[in-house]
Amino acid sequence: MKYLLLCIVVTTACTATAQPKKPQTAELLKTSAATTIQAAYSQYKQMSLQIWDYAELGYKEVKSSALLQQTLADNGFTVQAGVAGIPTAFVATYGSGYPVIGILAEFDALPGLSQTTAPEKQPAGKNAGHACGHHLFGVASVGSGIAVKKLIAEKKLTGTIKVFGCPAEEGGSGKVYMVREGLFNEVDIAIHWHPGSSNGITMTSALANKSAKFRFYGISAHASAAPDKGRSALDGVEAMNNMVNMMREHIPQETRIHYVITNGGKAPNVIPDFAEVYYYVRHPKKDVVVNIFDRVVNAAKGAALGTDTKMDYEIIGGTHDLLLNKTLAEVMQRNLEKTGGITYNAEEKLFAQKIQATLNATDVPDLSTASTINPLKLTMDAGGGSTDVGDVSYALPTVGLRTATWVPGTPGHSWQAVACGGTEIGIKGMINAAKVMALTAIDLYLDTTLIQKAKEEFKQAKGNYAYKALLGDRQPALNYRD
Repeated sequence: MKYLLLCIVVTTACTATAQPKKPQTAELLKTSAATTIQAAYSQYKQMSLQIWDYAELGYKEVKSSALLQQTLADNGFTVQAGVAGIPTAFVATYGSGYPVIGILAEFDALPGLSQTTAPEKQPAGKNAGHACGHHLFGVASVGSGIAVKKLIAEKKLTGTIKVFGCPAEEGGSGKVYMVREGLFNEVDIAIHWHPGSSNGITMTSALANKSAKFRFYGISAHASAAPDKGRSALDGVEAMNNMVNMMREHIPQETRIHYVITNGGKAPNVIPDFAEVYYYVRHPKKDVVVNIFDRVVNAAKGAALGTDTKMDYEIIGGTHDLLLNKTLAEVMQRNLEKTGGITYNAEEKLFAQKIQATLNATDVPDLSTASTINPLKLTMDAGGGSTDVGDVSYALPTVGLRTATWVPGTPGHSWQAVACGGTEIGIKGMINAAKVMALTAIDLYLDTTLIQKAKEEFKQAKGNYAYKALLGDRQPALNYRD
């Protein structure tokens, strides 16, 4: 799954310590920022629904990225497009000097999850859908950045704001290339958010992840008349899968391994000379992921040897676990409690009830949870998803939240999530997230001692680890969805 990302950043051009501004100053600026975001509700709704309709896959988000870039440029940002060797990645900057705060924005869709806004399964006839809500993610991040920019332009805040357009979070590891390129080197704090079914600060880590496509090459022949003349590439894939499935007994229980056969041949009576399988390996610890992935590679090598085929593989993605920052989380928690959750009108309640009736769950949360705020709680559980925000969190102090853009109980990567994201329910949660991120940034601009404290916590959490991208030195996998 994912965790979304347009990024607002504060730069480290100066390390001078500023005195915290008076509380009334902060409240006035927060009210101003929230008002700015609310006033643009219709515009941001239209933008998010347009990107929802585009439903562009990772590294193919040409129209979605262009819309976000143009909006930022129209609001006075300097936009650098095509960064880190990725045509749809960008960095939008306004202001100068310390601090530099970055807001992450995501905008890629998922394949095979087409859906209308109906509360029952009705594919919209496309090849993809926003089942992780990244159409909301990117727009909220842009809206937050614009609200902060306005205060800088009015000289009510000093510093730099950056919005990072981050493509292909869903398996493409877009942010990893941006981190590797050094785009976050001069940023002080990174802020992000993600759509969800409740409201809370992200205090759960993520699973480190390494993925690859394994390709087997055989010899084609008539499957009935001359089977002895052929060597099946599909046999290689199936032998690999069998060995990996047997391996599951002998790996740490927190591990997750999943795969899909992306090419298994074209006709039953033709021995396939090419077959491909796409693997993910996940674990809470990055070094364990690397070890298990190497064992999966060995299974692929053994499968090729045993089936008299040839094999090669291409690393597609690799992401770190997520470093948490309690200092920043406490700041963001206060602002989330200030903005509150969202409430449903009668029509939205009826829609929500219909969505919940389709969920394959015995314990469905009450609809009122969309209006409540989860308490701040650190957990050692890494959760079930992975995100390339993890790599950002190894580069600088990072903080994020989730807001209720989906009906309570709705899982991500589902048709129900796509449906919710195209309704007013999703828009309300998006606007709420934009406000929380802007308010959090304001606190950091006004009290840079918080930034210094967050940096000290970050150093302790990272320890002596020297960051190294799990995907190695490969160039961006721009065609991984092909």
